[in-house]
Amino acid sequence: MSKDEFYMQRCFELAALGAGSVAPNPLVGSVIVHEDKIIGEGYHQMHGGPHAEVNAISSVKDKSLLSEATIYVNLEPCAHHGKTPPCADLIVSYNFKRAVICNTDPFEEVDGKGIERLRESGIDVVAGVLEEDGRWLNRRFFTFHEKKRPFVILKFAQTIDGYLDSYRKEDDKKAPLKITGGQMNRIVHKWRSEEDSILVGRNTVLLDNPSLTTRLWSGKNPLRLVIDPELQIKADKTILSDGNHTWIFNALRTDYCENNLCYIQINDARKFHSEILTYLYKNDIQSVIIEGGASTLARFVDAEMWDEARIITGQIRIGEGVSAPDIHGKLLSTELIGNDLLQVYLPA
Repeated sequence: MSKDEFYMQRCFELAALGAGSVAPNPLVGSVIVHEDKIIGEGYHQMHGGPHAEVNAISSVKDKSLLSEATIYVNLEPCAHHGKTPPCADLIVSYNFKRAVICNTDPFEEVDGKGIERLRESGIDVVAGVLEEDGRWLNRRFFTFHEKKRPFVILKFAQTIDGYLDSYRKEDDKKAPLKITGGQMNRIVHKWRSEEDSILVGRNTVLLDNPSLTTRLWSGKNPLRLVIDPELQIKADKTILSDGNHTWIFNALRTDYCENNLCYIQINDARKFHSEILTYLYKNDIQSVIIEGGASTLARFVDAEMWDEARIITGQIRIGEGVSAPDIHGKLLSTELIGNDLLQVYLPA
């Protein structure tokens, strides 16, 4: 590993600390090095707050060293006025000797302009260091800007014989099948805290009455999205009555909001997956984790509108029930968490 790669890895570690707090902005970390010694570090901590480069420069005690220093950052410094001034101008003002950048920013207001600004000022710029690793770190951000839709994560738990649940009806009053253990459940709530939104279908709400919050993890709740074409979910269900923000996609009511509930009309129920993703993109929702049920998951799988699948297999058998979706993709990782097997897939 080269020195540039070593310090870029540190940028990734810092950037990841902003997960769940900076969207729709990207995860960005910055490291400042003088004579092979780190003299400053920073990361983008919250949406609307100072960018990574600003925090890194602010952390340097002796600013006179910056003209002989290298600044590392995993995403191209911004070159436009947004909620904060351009970071490229700040770097130029301190006359850094060198800048090492991982990824070019795909946002049209930047997209090469930051790098151009640095080079025009005489700073030696190296770009593309650990580029694929940087794209993975900011996969939500890149998907949003390049594909014009949110990053879609499929998540479900299945029995060892491939079922999501036993057969149930709302009036059965049967509790949901408990497939996973407590350690895995806490991780699922951590995942929720890292995404902008969470989506379920009507039957999941009717049968399970979920809250879809991060109650087992310290972090923000995702925006809840529910598909209820005929508005059959009753007002006493948790998702409609607990006061947390919820969008209900339906075929009956035109757009309006009341008591943190927003009703959004779907024009074509056969293509609700596409309509929902388009609506989320237009409203700056950068990621969505889909937690069920079977038909909702299958719709996104069949349409090939997913970017990552997290499949949890518990150690119980039920013999028959609601079949889990059939995911065909590239296995990225396998991990045993407690007694539960977590497998992560990417589209083939």
